[in-house]
This record gives sequence, C-alpha cells and structure tokens, in this order.
Amino acid sequence: MDKLDQKLTDVYTGKVVRKDLLHRIKKGTNVPTFVLEFLLARFCASDDPDEIEAGLQAVLNTLQENYVRPDEANAAQSRVATKGKHRFIDKVHVRYVEKEKRHWAELENFNSRRIAIGERFFKDNQRLLEGGIWAEVTVGHNDIEDDNYAFYLEDIRPIQLSKFDYDKYKENRDRFSRDEWIDVVLRSLGLEPSKLTQRVKLHFIARLIPLVESNYNFIELGPRGTGKSYYYSEFSPYSTLISGGQTSKATLFYNNNRKKVGLVGYWDTIAFDEVGGIKVRDPDTIQIMKDFMANGRFSRGVEVIADASFAFVGNFDLSVKQVVNSTEYDLFQPLPDEFDLAVMDRINFYLPGWEMPKNSSDYLTENYGFITDYLAEAFHYQAKHISRFDDVNKRFQPGPSIEGRDEKSVKKTLSGLFKILHPNGSPTDKEFEEYVEYALEARRRVKEQMNKRKPDDEFAKINLSYFDSTGNEQIVYCRESQDAHATQNPVRSKIEESGSASTESQKKDLDTTTEEVDPEEADEIVESEIEELKEKHFTITYGATGFSYESIMKSYFHNAKSVVVEDPYIRAPHQIQNFIRFCEMAVNIGTIKKIELITSYDKETDIDEVESNLKDLKQSLLESDIELTFEFDPNLHDREIRLDNGWIIKIGRGLDIYQKPNNWYEVGNYDMDLRKCLETKVDIYKT
Repeated sequence: MDKLDQKLTDVYTGKVVRKDLLHRIKKGTNVPTFVLEFLLARFCASDDPDEIEAGLQAVLNTLQENYVRPDEANAAQSRVATKGKHRFIDKVHVRYVEKEKRHWAELENFNSRRIAIGERFFKDNQRLLEGGIWAEVTVGHNDIEDDNYAFYLEDIRPIQLSKFDYDKYKENRDRFSRDEWIDVVLRSLGLEPSKLTQRVKLHFIARLIPLVESNYNFIELGPRGTGKSYYYSEFSPYSTLISGGQTSKATLFYNNNRKKVGLVGYWDTIAFDEVGGIKVRDPDTIQIMKDFMANGRFSRGVEVIADASFAFVGNFDLSVKQVVNSTEYDLFQPLPDEFDLAVMDRINFYLPGWEMPKNSSDYLTENYGFITDYLAEAFHYQAKHISRFDDVNKRFQPGPSIEGRDEKSVKKTLSGLFKILHPNGSPTDKEFEEYVEYALEARRRVKEQMNKRKPDDEFAKINLSYFDSTGNEQIVYCRESQDAHATQNPVRSKIEESGSASTESQKKDLDTTTEEVDPEEADEIVESEIEELKEKHFTITYGATGFSYESIMKSYFHNAKSVVVEDPYIRAPHQIQNFIRFCEMAVNIGTIKKIELITSYDKETDIDEVESNLKDLKQSLLESDIELTFEFDPNLHDREIRLDNGWIIKIGRGLDIYQKPNNWYEVGNYDMDLRKCLETKVDIYKT
C-alpha cells in the first residue's frame, strides 16, 4: 500500500476495497460493479494475502452458486423445484397485471415472469416497480397445484448499504487534501490517477455530476470505447441507462392511462446511451422534456415535480478539428433532429469526449478505493438533501456576456463539483477559479454550437467570463475552437441577403405565410406537402417479397389517431404475432392513440388463451399511451382496417399474408419485407 492507501484504509475502515480484486473477477461476468464489490466487501475485508485469496475464492463460489446466467435459467428453476428454495443474485422487476389485479415479480435471468411476491416488498422499495433493482433473492417453489404459479419470492435483500452515515463521510474528508481526494475518487472508479493529467481527471469527475446534482443536464459526445455509459449502468444503483431506441412520454414522464409518474420520479439519473439513435414517437415527448430540463417540472393533466438528472452520451465520428473550422457542421451533429435549439440551450455541461482516453488496462489501478456502493450512497444523499448554491453564489461573479441559462448552468456545475470534491468545506481561491473556468468552458461549448446554427445573434454572446479574486475579468475559451474562425465568427448566410428585389421577395413570402387558409382546405394542403396519397388496387402474388405492413399501408396513417381492425383470424399464435407487428407499426407512427380489434373464433379456438394473450398486449401498449380494445364476433367474415382519417385498407387475407418459413435459420424470419407472401388482393380507398 502507498501512503494514500494507508490513509484511506485508516480513515474509512471497512469502506474500501482493493480495486485490482474487482478487475480480477470482473472479466467474464455481466454483473454490475456495485454487486461485485458488495461481495468483495463481505469476503475480502482484509489486507492479508492468504485471507484475500480465500475471500476471492468465496466470491467466485458465491457467483457460481447464486448468480443466474441467462443460459442457465432452466437449471436454476430446476434447482428451486428440487431443493424447495434457493438464493440467487439477480435483478428483480415487479409488474402489475391489470387483468389479474395483482403484482408479479420477474428475475432478469431466471426466465420466469410469474413469480408471486408479497406486497410489503415493493411497498418498501418503489424502484422494484420502475426499472428494478439488483438483490439477493430467495426463491421458493410452490407445491400447491391449484395455484397458477410455480415460484414465489420468500425474501429480498437489496444489494446496497443497509446504513450510511453522511456526517462521518464528510468529516473524514477533511483528513485529505483536495488533490488527494480527487485521487481517492478516481481510484474508487477503478482508475489510476498517476496516469492521468489534471484536465482528464476533471473530465472523469464531471461525469459524476449528474449523480450528485438534481435536474442537471449533461452531454458527452466522443469516440467509442471511452467508458461513457459505465457510470450510469454500473456505478450507482440510483441511475438507469436507456440504451438507444425509442422513448416515450409515458415511460419517461407520466402515463395518463395508469395515472403514474415515469422514470423521472424514481431515479437520480437517467442516461440515454447512443443518443444519436433515439427515436421520438410523439412530438409531445420533446416538449415535456424541454419543460422538465428547464425547471424539473412538467404538466400532463397533473403537475409533476421530480429531481432526476439527464445524461446524454453518444458517439462522435467526425474530425473535431474539421468540424470547428467548418461553416456547415457543429459539435451537436450526432444529435437526432428532434433535439432542437431549445433542448440544446437547456444543456448545462458538454464534456469533450474526444479528450478522454480509450479503455485500457494501463489506466486501471491496483490500489484501494471506496466500495462503489458507499460512494454511490454519498452521492445519492447529496442529490436528495444537499444544496451548495449559497456557497457558489457568494463567490461566483459572472461577466457581462453571461445570460440567465449560462449562469444557471455554471452554478449547477460548480455546486456539483463542491459536493464531490468539498463535501465539508470550500475550495481555495485558486481551486475555485480552476472550477469556474472549467464550468464556463463546458457551457461555452454548448453556446458556440447554438450560435453556429442560429441565423441571427440570439446566442452571439459566447465570450463567457468571470471576475477573479483580484477583480479582473477572465474570458474563457474552449480548447478545440479557440482559434477556429468558423466557430468564433460564424457566417450568417441565411440573413445576409442584399438588394431591394430580395427584400421585396422576403416581404411577399412573409405576407403569404400569414394569409388565412380555409380550415376545410388545411388538411388537404398539409397532406399534399407530405405525400400525394392515391387509391391503390393491386394483387400480391404467391411467393412475392417486399410487402411489410409498413410498405403497404403506413403512409395512409397520416394524422390518424384511431384505427379499427376487423379480422376474424386473429386467434392462432402466428396470427396474434402478425397483429403485434401491426401494433408495433402503430406505435412507431406516433399519432395513434386507440386500436380497436374485432375478431372471431371457432369451436377449436382456445378463446381463454387468445383473450389472455390480447390482454398482455393491451397492457404492453399502455406503456406507449395506446388503448387497445377487443371483442369477439362469431359471425365476422369480412376483413378491413378503418382509419379515422377516412382511409380504408382491405386485404383479402387480412393480416395473415405471409408464408410460414421453412426453418428458423433463413432470411425473412424477422424482416417482413423479405418474408415470402401468400396470394391476396389489396384495396386502399378513401370514404
């Protein structure tokens, strides 16, 4: 142990662990870091080499015996059935099934969605209902044949500290210098600070600010393989990572059907991985996001206030040098189109991910650091109970170019740095000015990109500055763009028109846009601008490909809010799968709020099973704010899809237009454009 190790183990006895032990057992498992260190703290709380080796073996044995791997689900279930009960380490989710009016637990790798659970468990821990938690769970086997479940949860022990003393944590911090404490935090993250520059150290610290500062909006764009998402997926049990794909206002903010707050009400930090790939189904989602990012509140029929921070992380594949010197590109280039200037303006901190080192064993520490869960508990406590704005306000003197959102962003960043690095005191003037310049640079990076995009001077005040302890104004620049003329003085090409003819043309265009339009013609104008939709009558031949539901009918759903599907053959499993594909298309379209299914049955139909499957689908659609209703009409024969925008789609075979694959290992199993079709006629017309 070096001197810092010795001091840390003496001051925070029982709260530290050797990080190289984590590296030794981390490889080959997909268990979060805080779970592994929970076990290391239990079995390896010693500096004796023999005891450590024995403890490591105990950790490995525990993982072998209790951790459920996805490919071992059947064996795990058999073990419970044979032994009567068994303890596992797994992530536990709890879901409410409306049709049964009861809750069921689900273990992520145990592969059972119907595990009975007592009410006291999820009442004590609401996060079981929103995203789930890692825990030691005792699963019992139910021998009562009349019950409709095979397993039940006998006990849940969340993998978190049972007790945390924040006062002790912050008082002990005084035993360390500022630079020593930075090294302690970095070693707690598994990094060796002696391999890092002071600036990169601050970058790693900045990644933690969303975990300690409520309603903080953080973005990091940079190369792959720099560990951008690690802090939000593995470091803290109080953060959750949304991995790309689609997101909705019901999931994130508030589900009107269930009258229930979304993820923002249950997590300290919500991180969006691969932010460039986010698809927003409903424009309302972005509007609500803007409201929430601005002040931590929004309204969806009810006023909701929450403390969650947003962290957006993604890849930046362009040359930074070329981008800052380009008149066309900016450093927000990877963001989806829905992230407009209003969203960008609410971002408090842009971390230059291109300055971060690639993940490498060269940067891993072999020294001691805090047990990850201990540091995560400190950050969680600070996020919920501690404010350092008064300390910041007394010392920060903004320059003349700093506007409202700039000042708020800088103060939030400074408050976060105070919480992480000075939980029980204040930095020196030199340290404070270092933090101020760092925070101003991160906010200036946001403002420079907005200034490049805006065709006027709304964001032109990019020379953010502060007054130092001697009263002198200090202007702060971003390292990558300080000498880039295209960024510092962007061309206003869109408004630099010359000549009276141009001015008259603009005036004429303005007059045209303000001209009143007959409301009855408005829909036709909008529709013609998007696509000239015409009636279609054609035949799909046997064996033809290229006919997914999207390619056949998606364009006709423009402005539709409800759809009625009459199809007597939504009963066999593959037919219900086809209907699910249809519903997925409706979810992706984003405007559909109601789907009504009318189907049929015969004497061979297990109508209870069909109804059960459709109720599961109904429950799933509620997550996307879509209401599904269904009914059975034994006399139904015709097949048609009716949209409330007037279009009717008649397919002779209904939704069941695809051939069964010859085997499950051929092209066309998942991409329906590549699936061979049965012969059928298609008629699309408008009433």
